[in-house]
Formats: sequence, structure tokens, C-alpha cells
Amino acid sequence: MFYLFAFPISANERIILLTAVLLIYLLILSGNLLIISLICLQPQLHTSMYFFLCNLSILDILYVSTTLPKLIYISHTGDHVISYSGCLAQLYFYLLFADTECFLLTAMAIDRYVAICFPLHYSLIMSKQVCVLLAFPAWFMSSVNASGLIYLVHNLIFSDLVEIKNFFCDLKGLIFASISDTTSLRMFILVDEMLIGALPSCLILASYICIIYTVLKIKSSHGRWKTFSSCSSHITIVVVYFGSAMSLYLTDSLQEDVILSMMFVTLVPMINPLVYSLRNKDIIQALRRIIRIQK
Repeated sequence: MFYLFAFPISANERIILLTAVLLIYLLILSGNLLIISLICLQPQLHTSMYFFLCNLSILDILYVSTTLPKLIYISHTGDHVISYSGCLAQLYFYLLFADTECFLLTAMAIDRYVAICFPLHYSLIMSKQVCVLLAFPAWFMSSVNASGLIYLVHNLIFSDLVEIKNFFCDLKGLIFASISDTTSLRMFILVDEMLIGALPSCLILASYICIIYTVLKIKSSHGRWKTFSSCSSHITIVVVYFGSAMSLYLTDSLQEDVILSMMFVTLVPMINPLVYSLRNKDIIQALRRIIRIQK
């Protein structure tokens, strides 16, 4: 049996937490469902860029649905207990969706690189087949990686009552709670994080170095700004995601983990539909067309 500390607050404060988390969850669901609906309903948005954005929105919905409903349940009932199998299942899907987000953001960076550096060949290079070939490995490799980590965690030994100082079953919390020798597992996780985190980061950085080099060759300042602004939404998501991930995994304080985990779980799924709708002319025009049709 596992006990999730979540937020150790009073009964009255739990009502405030329940309301806040429920509003955040509904905001994330509605915003990302809107993005998915617009992309599916509008043929003008059936391009590689919006294919990856649709995948990202689906991923964000699944991602927050892994953790926030349990926090809502804890806030409503005060029941912090989660079963062993439920804990491992939650951890598996959390790892799966977090890793997939890294790879999808990398695929989106490659898409922006091709669009800006090879604009005349963009539609030819980024065909539907290529988009699927970039998206499918992201889900597959993340699934394999998450399965491997779950297998290693499954071999850990725990006491009868395991206390996890977070609002969901996270990897760091389970390692701290285990009574096994976790030295080899910690080393494996360190290497795994380097591959899953550092490799996509390097590919994204390399893509933007090439993009900046191409943009600087544009003579007019207006042209440079217009071209680079097409990457602004993606850059915002990348900075927020990898920044919050680094803050979470570099801290050694379990108390800070709860707050940082909350930011990591909710920030990108909440910001994603905002930056891609408020700062994207295609999305705004698609929304206007839908509204005109309804009228």
C-alpha cells in the first residue's frame, strides 16, 4: 500500500485546492480539445506542423489525466492511499507521456528547420509518411523506455506502508521510499535521463542554430522577424518544458518536488493551447470560420 502525501493541508484548504486543480484540469482539457477539433475539422490545417501540434495536444490531455484526477480525488475525499499496481500504472503512463513530449518537441523543431531552411521543398520533405515516421518512434521508444524503468522499479523492495512525498507516484519518490539498494538504479536513471533529455535538447538546439543562421541571411529586418516569429510558439513550449524538467530533476528537496512537479505536470499542457491559439493566425482564422459556420 502506498500513501501519497500530496499537499498536507487542512480540510478547508482542501476545498480551495480542489477548486483550483479542477479549474486547471478543465482549462487544460478544453484548450487542447479546441486545438484538436480545429485541426481535424479545418483542411487548411492539415499540414505537418499542425499534425505534430495535434499529437502534442492529445499527449497533453493524456499527460494531465494521469496525475490530476488522483489529486482531485485526494482533495475531495482526503484519501491518500493508492494501490501498488495503481502506483506502477500511474508511473508508467507518466514516464511514457513525459518522454514522448521530449521527442515530439524535437520532431516539431525539425519541422520548423525544414520549413525555414528549405521552404521550397517543405511540402515534399515533410510528407504525411515522414510525419508518421517522426511521430511513431516517439511513442514507441517512450513506451519501451517506460516499460524498462517500471521493470526495474518492480524489483525494488518496499515496506508495508510506503510514504511518497508527492501527489502522484513519481520515480524519485519511489526510489527514496524503497528499502533496497538503489545505487545501480540511480546510475541507470542518470544515463537514461541524459539520453531522453540531453539528446532531444541537442537536436532542438542544432535545429535552431541552423534556423538562426538562415534567418540572418534574410536582408530585410521585417522578413527576419516574420520568419523567426513562426518559431516563437514552439520556442516558448520548449523553454518552459525543459526548464521545468531540469528544475524538477536537479533539486534534492522532496518538499520542493511537490511544487515543481505541479508546475511540470500542468504548465506546458496549459500554456500550449494559449500560445498556439493567441499567437497563431491560422488557428485564429480557423476558429473564426467555425464560428461563422455555426451562425
